[in-house]
Amino acid sequence: MIFRQLFDSTSCTYTYLLASRRGGEALIIDPVLEKVDRYVQLLQDLDLKLIKAVDTHLHADHITGLGALRDKTQCITVMGEQSGVDVVSMRVADGDRIDIEGVNLDVIYTPGHTDDSYSFAMADRVFTGDTLLIRGTGRTDFQRGDARAQYESIFGRLLKLPDQTLVYPAHDYKGDTVSTIGEERACNPRLQMKSVDEYVQLMTNLNLPNPKMMDVAVPANMHVGLAQDDVARRGWAFTPSQAMELIGQQGVVLIDLRERRERERHGIIPGSLHAPYPDLSDNVRSGGLLHELGLASGNRLLFYCAFGERSAMAVQAAQQAGLANTRHIQGGIEAWRKAGGQTIPVG
Repeated sequence: MIFRQLFDSTSCTYTYLLASRRGGEALIIDPVLEKVDRYVQLLQDLDLKLIKAVDTHLHADHITGLGALRDKTQCITVMGEQSGVDVVSMRVADGDRIDIEGVNLDVIYTPGHTDDSYSFAMADRVFTGDTLLIRGTGRTDFQRGDARAQYESIFGRLLKLPDQTLVYPAHDYKGDTVSTIGEERACNPRLQMKSVDEYVQLMTNLNLPNPKMMDVAVPANMHVGLAQDDVARRGWAFTPSQAMELIGQQGVVLIDLRERRERERHGIIPGSLHAPYPDLSDNVRSGGLLHELGLASGNRLLFYCAFGERSAMAVQAAQQAGLANTRHIQGGIEAWRKAGGQTIPVG
């Protein structure tokens, strides 16, 4: 496995790059905007294709690199379903899994530092965001933080992982790079509290100053979504209501870009063809499934995804591949459902 732990000295943020092999798919956790060019160069050096960029929570101490990485690599952006961010490509919930080729992350909802905090676990390691730090825990005094919830996230979820599980946090301010669950249970002073009430009292009385970039980072990180209006202005988008009028017409082919788990959880628009977004480049090139469908006489391809971000990128890629008769549903199946559109379970 390829694993890189990268560091931003300004915000003391750790960013993690994972892939199963050189030349394969990659994902990145907690990218920092100012380091995006560095990440892109590393991806090129290792001949990796970035598939997913993940934030553990809405950060207050740096501006996320999610949007910039999406714009540079057309990757899928991922956050938890509780996040107040305007648009990401995919939202995950407790018990879900984030997959790329050869790498699987189990999704664990660990609120407390913020109400949208998540951790992501592999067989031998866990990425804990700001929930569990090395010899510390994330503050709980802003962004709907909750010390009681954090206690349960740590003691009820993270500390139940095997003792040998490696702990990789989103930050460290002392120079430590990795710990283990067993080590933190034994040595982390904040985990020696005898009760949840004692822990809450400790966290309530920290009296820490706000992060230096909080007033800039939080508003910026709330707005990372792709500007779907730009795609609409080019005439490549339908509103859900407009799309409803097309359903059932001859030659209209609905293309669902979401992953299998999303389809199983949220249902599909009837009559959809499944063509996952990570396969898009192969599908729209000459000889690919969508290329052949798009060139067939009279066919119109109509892409959709969860929130419209993947489908907006897909329609741009299809247009660049010469498939002029392609559009997408703005706002995705979320907007479709709110507009009264029908969805059905996966058959």
